[in-house]
Amino acid sequence: MEHAPPPFFKTGPTPFARLLAFSILSLALLAGDANYRYLETLRQIAAVIIYPLQRVAAAPMSLMRRAGELLVTHATLRDENAQLRQDNLAVATRVQQAKALESENAHLRTLLEVRQRLPERLTLAEVLYAARDPFSRRIVIDKGAQHEVRAGHPVVDASGVVGQVTRVYPMLSEVTLITDKGHLVPVLNVRSGLRSVLAGTGVQGALELQYAPLNADVQKGDQLVTSGIDGVYPAGLPVAEVVAIEHNPAQLFAKVMCRPLGSVGGHTRVFVVHAASELLPRPAEEVEKSLRSRKGRKGG
Repeated sequence: MEHAPPPFFKTGPTPFARLLAFSILSLALLAGDANYRYLETLRQIAAVIIYPLQRVAAAPMSLMRRAGELLVTHATLRDENAQLRQDNLAVATRVQQAKALESENAHLRTLLEVRQRLPERLTLAEVLYAARDPFSRRIVIDKGAQHEVRAGHPVVDASGVVGQVTRVYPMLSEVTLITDKGHLVPVLNVRSGLRSVLAGTGVQGALELQYAPLNADVQKGDQLVTSGIDGVYPAGLPVAEVVAIEHNPAQLFAKVMCRPLGSVGGHTRVFVVHAASELLPRPAEEVEKSLRSRKGRKGG
């Protein structure tokens, strides 16, 4: 029966010999791989095998980096969106201001054309605000007695008659619009030559032709201008357009509705017409009759 020595007494190559052998083997492999590329295939196979382990090891850092980028991107997009909304609002405001200026400039050019057409002296006024009375149609302008504005002066814009000055202050004036209930304007039908009286209804944009007979020559679309017989409004100023006619045999007069041509509730600038509000002298016969009637009353 053989007796093997214990492992403690087994001897092999010394550590130095092993180091030397492995060093020589490594140098040989390095030299062979450098000259002949023997290990290229092994290197590729090892890279494929190790790649999943590399991805798993790098996953936590990659997730943290992506989460940080997401947070930064979200904050950046939120700030950019807020800035874009602010810029968009500023641009929209400028566009609206530009449109308002364009409209105002067009209105001013039209007013200049009106100044050239009308022979009367005109004063350009700005509409400050509308009267507080909800049952009246009145506006307040920035011209008054110091600008030679007087009660009774007509007020027009580029399209037609707007109203009449009814109350004057040193620096302001109150204008009653032609749509005010009870306001009357003597008018002339341009097409038929029919004279009538146009009355305000108290409703914005609605006028009514008073005392039009059922057989009156009035048609939809007829243009009405001032007749000038009242001595207040100069003759020939555009006032309204006929929009509806209602004939009711039970009534003595036809119901003729019109719309004002002037911007009674729109533009902010108007003209005050310094027209001579002088009526023609009464005939001598009427004056004598008036004097006789007065003497008769005194004698009685």
